[in-house]
Amino acid sequence: MGVNDFENRLKFLGGVVVLIFVVLFARVGYMQIYQGEYYERRAEGNRIRLIPTMAPRGTFFDRNGENIVTNRPGFTVSLLPLTAPIAPEVVARLSELLKVPQAEIQAKIKAHVGFEPIRIKTDIGPEILTIIEEQKELYPGVIIEIQAIRDYLYREQAAHVLGYVSEISDEELEAKKEQGYRTGDIIGKSGLERIYDKELRGTNGGRQVEVDVTGKPVQVLGQKDAVPGNDLILTIDWKLQAATEKAIDEQLQLIGCQAAAAVVMNPQTGEVLAMVSRPSFNPNLFVHGISEKEWKKINENPYFPLDNKAITGEYPPGSTFKIVTGAAALSEGVVTPTEKIYDGGEYMDKGNASGEVLGWLDFVGGLSYSDNVYFYILGHRLGIDRLERYSRMFGLGEKTGINLPYEAEGLVASRAYKERVFEEDWYVSETLDAAIGQGFNLVTPLQAAMLISEIAANGRRYQPYLVQRIVGPDGKTVQEFQPKLVSTLDVPFSVIQLVQQGLRDVTKYGTAAGVFGPGFPIDIAGKTGTAENPHGRDHGWFVAYGPFDNPSIVVAVIVENGGYGSQSSVPIGKKIFEAAFGLDQPAGSGNLTVKTP
Repeated sequence: MGVNDFENRLKFLGGVVVLIFVVLFARVGYMQIYQGEYYERRAEGNRIRLIPTMAPRGTFFDRNGENIVTNRPGFTVSLLPLTAPIAPEVVARLSELLKVPQAEIQAKIKAHVGFEPIRIKTDIGPEILTIIEEQKELYPGVIIEIQAIRDYLYREQAAHVLGYVSEISDEELEAKKEQGYRTGDIIGKSGLERIYDKELRGTNGGRQVEVDVTGKPVQVLGQKDAVPGNDLILTIDWKLQAATEKAIDEQLQLIGCQAAAAVVMNPQTGEVLAMVSRPSFNPNLFVHGISEKEWKKINENPYFPLDNKAITGEYPPGSTFKIVTGAAALSEGVVTPTEKIYDGGEYMDKGNASGEVLGWLDFVGGLSYSDNVYFYILGHRLGIDRLERYSRMFGLGEKTGINLPYEAEGLVASRAYKERVFEEDWYVSETLDAAIGQGFNLVTPLQAAMLISEIAANGRRYQPYLVQRIVGPDGKTVQEFQPKLVSTLDVPFSVIQLVQQGLRDVTKYGTAAGVFGPGFPIDIAGKTGTAENPHGRDHGWFVAYGPFDNPSIVVAVIVENGGYGSQSSVPIGKKIFEAAFGLDQPAGSGNLTVKTP
């Protein structure tokens, strides 16, 4: 190669270098002069971060101001990828420390949108907190948030009414993301927590934080405080709720049964004063993620602790249904109050459960002694179509509309149902079964309470409800709920009075007299029932109200596999009435828990 060629190549390379510097200087000038403001904004965005803070959920109070659900401070481990993605080794280290599968952490990271903390585990203990704080260099991007943790102060008590909260699932997030829900949010899963989740959630706040190049917060530039959710003032009387639960637990232990339900209502308003389902569960277990051991214990329980049997349990009403049959027969004129019908022990091959022969009975006697033969004859005279019509008039076969999720409808025996399900004709023997609350008839304990409430309230049916008021963080009422009259029975008042008289005699001389009797201080009217159970021992029912002249309390109790209602459920009902009217307290110890209106 000649000297000239070498010089030419050197000149060419020099020109290229000069050109490169010219382009670079031009680009720098363009970016600084023409796009300087744009890149300044981007740099500012990299320097400033918005960190949201979750609002505390609203709390629950009973009708007398007793706080029953609140929040407590707790620590949550979260990921906050400020400057770089979370490294796999950090995920592995965190998984081992928190006992959370790596796949679960990675799934949350993948689903993460925006600049919000990715919450991995809620309500950690002090030992985990100490490890993360002392070994920060091993956990880059991991932060500790102070959050309000749901606290059910009385554990299992009223768990099915209150419900529980837990982290939002993928399916729930997909359905609710348009409503502002985000990954890691805590939402209501059942009970009132679920129904009033929006009202209880509040409004999240946040901090505007300046960070350095490593993503470490330097200073807080601004802060918007979270606004707590609204509080719920319930219709529940907490002392009566506790007494009802105690009465059920003692009776179940005494007779060796595992499952029961009870509803206590004010028949003049529809306010639910107590609601119990057994077995129960501790809602606090779900707040920070239930353990596999605890979930297995609940999930494998054959009596389904998570189900609120008061509104989801569907049972044959047994002899409590004779209220409907009796009201229908008197209203339709197929029997008169004074007509005496002979009980010879059986009717059309169907007899009394005990095999008794009670002889001649009028209406009040037939109802108070719960005579099957008497009501077989009334049912035969009425026919299934009229029985169905009166059942629906009482509100059976449909939801009551209570403000709780998953309420069951029950079932009214009818030709249409049998034809639709079994494609068979209706038989007279099935009418006789329906007349005494067996066969296809199914009711929930809440529907049974509603049924007896209509008689107590002289034919008026009010929608059951559990919340009196919704109150904002400032103490002002946001919404107030009033009694809602749903319907009035289309039967003569004289018929209602006769049914009332028969129910009163049940506790004085009839099937519940062995527990109550004429000497009970409060005048109680009620009806026992024994519901046939094809899967085991019969279920025991008791529905009642008091005081007789001015009812303020209705009670409905069922004990699964309890046998005769007079032996299994009536003792529970008696204890509930004693607690409601202060009879379980020493003389002169104070006012009644529930006053008559």
